[in-house]
Amino acid sequence: MPFQIAIDGPVAAGKGTVSRIVAQRLGFLYIDTGAMYRMAAYLAHKNGVSFEDEGKIVELINNAQMEMENPDEDEQDGRLITLILNGEDVSWKVRTEEISQGASIVSTHPKVRQVLVEKQQQIANGQNVVMEGRDITYRVLPDAQLKIFLTANPEARATRRLLQLQLKGFDVTLNNILTEINERDERDMGRSADPLQIVDDAWQLDTSNLEIEEVVEEIVKKAKELQAKNNS
Repeated sequence: MPFQIAIDGPVAAGKGTVSRIVAQRLGFLYIDTGAMYRMAAYLAHKNGVSFEDEGKIVELINNAQMEMENPDEDEQDGRLITLILNGEDVSWKVRTEEISQGASIVSTHPKVRQVLVEKQQQIANGQNVVMEGRDITYRVLPDAQLKIFLTANPEARATRRLLQLQLKGFDVTLNNILTEINERDERDMGRSADPLQIVDDAWQLDTSNLEIEEVVEEIVKKAKELQAKNNS
């Protein structure tokens, strides 16, 4: 049986960085499901479609080729994953604040979620994976052997997000980022379709006062313990 790690949590909790490193340590496939919603938002933006237009966005997704790859030697620019959309490398184009906010809106559409969840399940089928997002523990990989809700307080998340954006050259303030994070949390937890939630069998891991390496070590240790138990 493949071993699957499902990680949910709010924006800027460190899911992407942690999941990527954990996958590398364990030799698993890393899947960033949030990137698929970003690609959907980018498709809408590029084609002049409103983020609210569910039907048109579903049509764009169905006609699009979405690929995720591990970065190669020429792509060591800080990205966690390489995103190819219809043959175009959009790894950084989908990381702007406009597309981030658009992805949050697009992800509220039930039909968009249905199409992308099916794609995510197809990718994970039969493989050892670390998959992160907002609905992985209960919608995408409900049978995952290790379910984690990775979180941090809003101030810590805003500070991390600010640093990320400043390193990319964006002119933003901590207050603006904190406001956006709070708004994003409200949307993610309040949407009718697959809201962000903590399932009963999830391990809640607060990273507010932890370094990335500490979080990675805890998850890798837990995963190896469960793998050993499953194989015994």
